[in-house]
Amino acid sequence: MTPSENVKIIRHVTVVGFWINALLVVLKLFFGYWGHSDALVADGYHSVSDFVTDIIVILFAAAAYKKPDNDHPYGHGKYETFASLIIGIILFLVAIFLCIEGVEQIMGICRGIIPEKPDIWTIVVAIASIGLKEYCYRYTRNAGRKIGSGSLLANAEHHRSDAVSSVATLVGVTLAFLLGDSWRICDPIASIIISFMIGYSAMKIAKPAINELLEVALPECEIAEIRELAEKVEGVRKIHNLRGRRNGHSTIIEMNVHVDPYITVQEGHIIATDIEEALHKELGDDVIIYIHVEPDN
Repeated sequence: MTPSENVKIIRHVTVVGFWINALLVVLKLFFGYWGHSDALVADGYHSVSDFVTDIIVILFAAAAYKKPDNDHPYGHGKYETFASLIIGIILFLVAIFLCIEGVEQIMGICRGIIPEKPDIWTIVVAIASIGLKEYCYRYTRNAGRKIGSGSLLANAEHHRSDAVSSVATLVGVTLAFLLGDSWRICDPIASIIISFMIGYSAMKIAKPAINELLEVALPECEIAEIRELAEKVEGVRKIHNLRGRRNGHSTIIEMNVHVDPYITVQEGHIIATDIEEALHKELGDDVIIYIHVEPDN
């Protein structure tokens, strides 16, 4: 697919999630406050963070798929990495906020302040949220895998964390609704559980983005695959100094290729070109490859 087609897919998928999140923000916060459910309110603020990250992905998508220029010879893939990092940071801050709110509510209950019984509609909204967010997760994940978009995959994890947190919300509000005053503490406990789930999701999203910004090497298994592909090319005697790193939706690969010292420069160039074609065929057109050909003495 061309970069412009990838941008269209990212925007279309994200806009679908954007409007679903907008609906869930209104439903969760309204029925959470009106229905006296801290867990649903916490879940609502989680959806607010989803809403914000959808905007971030839409804003950064076009920049990430721009063609290389004089100022960015390796392309603009790091914009997508930066978007993933922002999503992770927002999620982590939301997790801290919700955890503090849940702890304060539990402390109030321990002092004898019993919260009001949650309304039946809080249960209905929680069930609807689970279904909608699971749909968003699968839809966004499939598109992210199709075009190799890190920001879409990060946003998909965000959708999944919201779906899981809605499960915790459903359990908390259902117990608080059905089992009387002594079980009202289940609602704020659910909001704390949600905060930990969100925090874990934030780390899963932020860690790869940080690694990429620090230019951590590709996993050994991927390096081994690249080496195997290159060594299969006719004329290659040995590969060394093979290195690779992520660059947003693309990968940058560098290697030294040993060839017969008595072939012509043109023949060495053909071998390098064959390696590039083999890697592009297997890994995609977004791969950036640098090959240094040297004699195998």
